[in-house]
Amino acid sequence: MATFTGTVRKNDLEGGFHELVTDKGDVYRLSKCSVKAGARVKVEGNVESGGFGIHMSGPSIAVKSIEVLGGQS
Repeated sequence: MATFTGTVRKNDLEGGFHELVTDKGDVYRLSKCSVKAGARVKVEGNVESGGFGIHMSGPSIAVKSIEVLGGQS
């Protein structure tokens, strides 16, 4: 399992979904996300193999947990 830190953003493509933009600039789709866009978070999970999904925005993280950093929700 890996840990990623970054900011959640909403992508309106294909009906909408949440992405994580990491501090290194990488972008991942989030398999589940219970926090608002703009929140700074730490995500634990695994990068799913198997290529792109329907959203075609990049690899996806199978989220195990999301922790909001800095008191946001």
